Amino acid sequence: MKNKMRFSLLVAGVASLCNVGFGQSVDQGKKFLYYERYKSANDVFDKILASNPNNIDAVYWKGQTLLAQKDSVAAGELYSKALQTNGNAPLLLAGMGGVELRNHKTADAKQRFETAISLSKGKDVEVLNAVANANIDARDGDAAYAIEKLNQATQQKKFDNAETYLLMGDAYRKQIDGGNAVQAYNKALGLDPKLAEAKYKIGKIYETQNNKEFFLQAFDDAVKLDPMYAPAYYELFYYWYFRDVNKAAGYLDSYIANSDPGPEVEYLKTDFLYASGKFQDAKTKAQGMITSLGDKVSPRMYKMIAYACDTLADQACATQNIDTYFTKQDPAAIVPADYEERAHIKGKAADTATILTAFDDYKKAIDLDTLAENKAKYAAEAGALAKKINNKPAMAQAAAIVYATKKNPTNTDLYNWGMANYQAGNFKTADSIFCGIYESKYPTEIYGYLWCARSKVAQDDSVGSNGYAVEAYQKLAEVARGMDSTAKAAGSADSTKYRAQVINSYSQLAGYYNNIKKDKETAVAYLNKILEVDPNNPDAKRFIEILNRAAQKQQARPASGGTKSRAGGAKK
Repeated sequence: MKNKMRFSLLVAGVASLCNVGFGQSVDQGKKFLYYERYKSANDVFDKILASNPNNIDAVYWKGQTLLAQKDSVAAGELYSKALQTNGNAPLLLAGMGGVELRNHKTADAKQRFETAISLSKGKDVEVLNAVANANIDARDGDAAYAIEKLNQATQQKKFDNAETYLLMGDAYRKQIDGGNAVQAYNKALGLDPKLAEAKYKIGKIYETQNNKEFFLQAFDDAVKLDPMYAPAYYELFYYWYFRDVNKAAGYLDSYIANSDPGPEVEYLKTDFLYASGKFQDAKTKAQGMITSLGDKVSPRMYKMIAYACDTLADQACATQNIDTYFTKQDPAAIVPADYEERAHIKGKAADTATILTAFDDYKKAIDLDTLAENKAKYAAEAGALAKKINNKPAMAQAAAIVYATKKNPTNTDLYNWGMANYQAGNFKTADSIFCGIYESKYPTEIYGYLWCARSKVAQDDSVGSNGYAVEAYQKLAEVARGMDSTAKAAGSADSTKYRAQVINSYSQLAGYYNNIKKDKETAVAYLNKILEVDPNNPDAKRFIEILNRAAQKQQARPASGGTKSRAGGAKK
């Protein structure tokens, strides 16, 4: 589940939450928000505000509930209206700053936060928490600033607020600092041993590390600490979703029992139909949700239809709905598996052009995923698709994907990537790999220099008139000779191992200077270099003789414009 606004509490019994009709309070609304029961939280805050529109706490927490439901427009309107009559209320200023961060107004938001802190003299823990929370939840928020303010909160007299450490853990998570995050969550548990959210979020950290033993235990611990904490049931349901449908069913029942009725519960029921193998039923229920909720439906229902149609071999339906999903979903909410599924659907298309776009999606999935085993899975699927369609450009794309998944790629991995592009006719890419990467990473191996030269030759015209490979062949010959010289000095039997590459390089250079540059002197110099490594080379000797003879004839010709001699006299 998404991170929502937090509220530290020793959890009250079920009865206390169900009896909110009798003397409702802000704390009861906050408890519902903590449990992510947004409808119930809204109902509590609305009733309080109906009787007292100037209840600052109720306004603030109502706004936080709206933000948790991703309705920043309504939250902004609520805070803006309340500030007209309560312009110096620190909590409202902090809340409005959070809305402004979501609208990318970072300077305005910072001013709101500083004003809120100043008005509360920097000593109100709840205000400092609110400022930190705004910076954690908003994409444009400053996690370091949040941590600074939370540390300030812990310095207040008689500090005992578990929420501060809970928020601090979230801020460290935003900085991708799992170690400090876990320490902060444990401090929160030290102040509130029943704080299930802290255990749950420790589990989320271990989940990103794919540490199954620890994250499953943490989620189980969370519901043991507080059997009403639905977010942990949600995670357990999805873990067992494809692994054990019976276990998943039990966690789904627990989630539903501790959640408000509404679309989210129906979404999970739809997902469970799919997990249970009832693909047509899942498709039908998702279509019904789209019809009944219209624009308010979660985009995931389009994804569910795409999955169902893909499983049911309805290519047109799967394509249409996965495209709709990507159009409607918030880009920040798209996960690697979404790109994998779109690639899977594209891979079944009738035309090669569409199939080839699947490899872009596999690459996006790899770039987005943090787990090595998932990256390897996507790469394997991409490779299998390329092999299936037997398409060289696709194989080149798959090779790039495979290389990207390697934490410590080897010279063989790099060679395979470069060769796949060379064979696909992507000579510029092959050039960049062999000349730009291989030579630098493996300067004592011949393959980078060799295929660098060949990639450049392939980019030139049929006679090599542009000379793209001249420098590459010069370097190849130099390096190859150096390798053989080193081997010879060491007494190795392989002291002529690369002589063929040296001879070919000098031959190519001689041909270029003779045929393209019309520079016979330089051409002869390169042919003589062949004789340096192979004194008896017949081709080098023959061409040297031919070029020298041609040069002698050229020198014997009279200057341009002179009188031509006529052997045998002039004919009349």
